[in-house]
This record gives sequence, C-alpha cells and structure tokens, in this order.
Amino acid sequence: MTTRRQVLAAASAAGLAGASPLARGQQAFPSRPIRYICPWPAGGSTDVVMRALAESVSRALGQQVVVENKPGAGGTLGANELVSARPDGYTLAQLPQSVFRLPHMQKMAFNTLTDFTWIACLTGYTFGMVVLAESPIRSIADLVAWAKARPGEFTYGSTGTGTSPHLAIEEFAQRAGIQLNHVPFKGNAENMQAVLGGHVMAASDATGWAPHVESGRLRLLATYGSQRTRRWPQVPTLDELGYKTVSDSPFGVCGPKNMDAAVVQTIHDAFRKTLDDPAVRAIFDRYDQTVIYKNTADYTRFARETFEAERATIERLGLTRKG
Repeated sequence: MTTRRQVLAAASAAGLAGASPLARGQQAFPSRPIRYICPWPAGGSTDVVMRALAESVSRALGQQVVVENKPGAGGTLGANELVSARPDGYTLAQLPQSVFRLPHMQKMAFNTLTDFTWIACLTGYTFGMVVLAESPIRSIADLVAWAKARPGEFTYGSTGTGTSPHLAIEEFAQRAGIQLNHVPFKGNAENMQAVLGGHVMAASDATGWAPHVESGRLRLLATYGSQRTRRWPQVPTLDELGYKTVSDSPFGVCGPKNMDAAVVQTIHDAFRKTLDDPAVRAIFDRYDQTVIYKNTADYTRFARETFEAERATIERLGLTRKG
C-alpha cells in the first residue's frame, strides 16, 4: 500500500527531475568569485568603468567580481575567452563594437551571432579627436585642409584596428575626401602617451583624454555622438559638421553561449542594479558616458542588427576581407 509520504516524495523527485541544475541541489549562484574580462589595458577609461561596475555588482551578488585585463586584438580577446569558457556564469566579458566589425574584415575565432549570451547593455562611450594644445590644427576644417595638402601624412592614433575610434575617423576621412595615416595601439593609455609625446599628430579615442583637455594639454576638435556633450558644449560633432559620422558603441556584460536562464537573470538583475549606484554614475559622469540600458532580449536583438549594420559600413569603406 502506497503511503501519503511516498506519494509526496515521488512528486517531489519528479519535480526536481525537470528543474534547472540550480534547483536540483547545486550551490546557489554565485558560490565563488566571477571573472569579468576587460579587453583593454588597465588604467584606461573602460577599465575604470568596468571596475566600478564590478565593485557595485559584487555587493549586489554577495560574491566578488574580479576584473581581468586582456588587451590587444582590437578588443576581441575577451570574446575569445568566452568561446572556450564554461557557460556557468563565472566568466563574463565586455564585448566592444569591434566584435560586430572585425568578422567582416578578417577571420575570427568566434561567431558573433551564435557564440555569446548578451546579458545586459549598460552604457556607451563619448568619442572624440584630440591634438596637442600647441598644434596648428585648431579645428576639423584645419585638419581637412592640412590633410588635403599632404595626403597620407597626417597621423592619428586609435585603440586598435577595427575599433570605433578607428572606423569613425576612417568614415569621416572618406566623406571629407582625405587620406589619413592610422596608428593602432592596444588601448587608451598607450594612445594618450603617443599623442602627448608628439609621436602622432592626433588621437581618436574615448574620453580618457578628458583630464588632458581640462588641463589644457590637449585640444578637443570634435566628438562623434549624435549631439554635443554636456561638458564640452562648444565642441561640434562630426555629424553636425556635415560628415554623417555618429558613434557611441554601447556595451555591458556578456557570457558564453548556452548559459542557464536562471543564471542569466541573476547576472542581469545585479548589473541592472548598478545603474542606480551613485558611485557608478559618478564614474560614468567622469568619462561622459550615459546610461544605455538594454535587457537580455533587447541586447540580443541589438547584436543581430548591429552585426548587419557594421557589415554595410565595412563594405562602404572598402575594408571587407577577401576570401
């Protein structure tokens, strides 16, 4: 004869059999530190922002989130790490705009549309072009005139081939009818050292240049957003100058493919909470970054749409990989 206790036990076992791994007795997520890969050098603007996010989300999750720097390859080394990582939520990364572009330019170790979980978008950059304060180039008009008189001689640094600071200027140059000499670096810190040392004539970058503009060492010629920035309202955008170039490169937190939905939700909710943290918002303000929030579904849709949009941009610039 089947007892009531046996019936309840059988029902409980059946329920657990169909539940997620988290419900079948595994330790609740997270039970150990989480890696959050920054594909840029330590000390740059992205590194500082990601460390603020990591500190805030560590409090929300009750477990340490550790930022690990893996610079180089146009910001795609974090993507490479995710391809080989277990989908358990303990390896996360920033995936910058280059993961949408570089696959159209060269063979990559990942598939942008199938290899990642797009957990949450959080913010985006303010990009701009700077020159030394003593440079004879005082405006974009000066730059265009100089470059037209000396094709290919104007040098500018960026955070790497295929990154937003690189391709925004290439698009601007194409529309302006000029040829510039691009010098790629691993990240913001190297790019700033190069322009401050006079090794390149200009730098295209996110607002790691802000302190140097504020101190008077660098001059900001233009920003790349759809509108002028709040901190530098006197500086025009490339778009309003007639070059139809807009770039802000939204980013946030991503993981490997095939992550458990419950883990994704936990990570999403914790990172979403960081956007209400005054300490995080203060860091955003320091680098003139706005909140650009997208949930998992919207971020995934954004990734698909952006991948196709970047394909069109790469084709227009004549940078599509051969073969």
